[in-house]
Amino acid sequence: MEPWNIAIQHLLDWIDEHAIDNPSLTEISNQVGYSPYYCSEQFRRVTGTTIKAYMAARRLALATLAIRDSSETLISIAMDYGFSSQSALTRAFTETYGCTPAAYRRNPKPLPLTIRKTVLTPEMFNPKGETEMSNIVIPHYRMEYIPAHKTLAVYQSSETSNGKIWPNHDCDLLCGYLESMPSDKTHPILPNFAPGWVVKNGERHYFFGAGVNIDYADEIPEGFELRGEFPGSYYLVFYHPPFDYLSENIEVMKRVEEMAWNFDPHTIGYEWNEDMCQIYQRHYPEGLGYQVLRPVKKIEK
Repeated sequence: MEPWNIAIQHLLDWIDEHAIDNPSLTEISNQVGYSPYYCSEQFRRVTGTTIKAYMAARRLALATLAIRDSSETLISIAMDYGFSSQSALTRAFTETYGCTPAAYRRNPKPLPLTIRKTVLTPEMFNPKGETEMSNIVIPHYRMEYIPAHKTLAVYQSSETSNGKIWPNHDCDLLCGYLESMPSDKTHPILPNFAPGWVVKNGERHYFFGAGVNIDYADEIPEGFELRGEFPGSYYLVFYHPPFDYLSENIEVMKRVEEMAWNFDPHTIGYEWNEDMCQIYQRHYPEGLGYQVLRPVKKIEK
């Protein structure tokens, strides 16, 4: 593993906590003990962006969420998030998102927020998938009902005006759109970051998006599709409890998916309902764990 990935991840986490304070490059580089120039060069090499650009983008993203979720005045938000004035916030917001903060507050829509970046992956820590299995257990399953809904998701790779977007976990642009969505626009059971699979001709095709209510009528971001209405259905939830993402993710996902893809629902009186509904995935390692949700229906006798 690249030793600089750990140092840069430390910087990314520190910047996220201090971006609104507008720390100097010297203050930032002091966190890893290297010169500002060398630190800047390594940061750009690992992340693909500069420290200044990343910090400004994260500051704007945090301010955007405050505009969406709070009743604070725009000038207060500008001051709280490190902008020199309300006009500076408005200028940055408009140049980045194509609308004013006031217009966005009146009608929040999906925006390409810059999400908190990570440069560490489980493959770096366990390139061969090896693990001590200290917290890994045998997956289980349970039944869950999900009401009717739609999905706002990326189903295939595309080139958008904001950059490439594709249905994988590592697409920052895709995740930025989903993070910007207000909770009242998303489905109560399938909220932001509700990826999964569509079954076509016996093959599973991955997508990444959010569950939304059946009356969703907001803007559809470029590269996304609005699909449904998917009817209410029971789902078999194959799951593993919370685990350590970096050291155990590969093995946990492997075990859960082996159980999910090989389970025979006829043994409990059900059959798959994947011609009417999609398969879903919940991946919140430290909080919820890992889950694969496959729709089922009762076998009619």
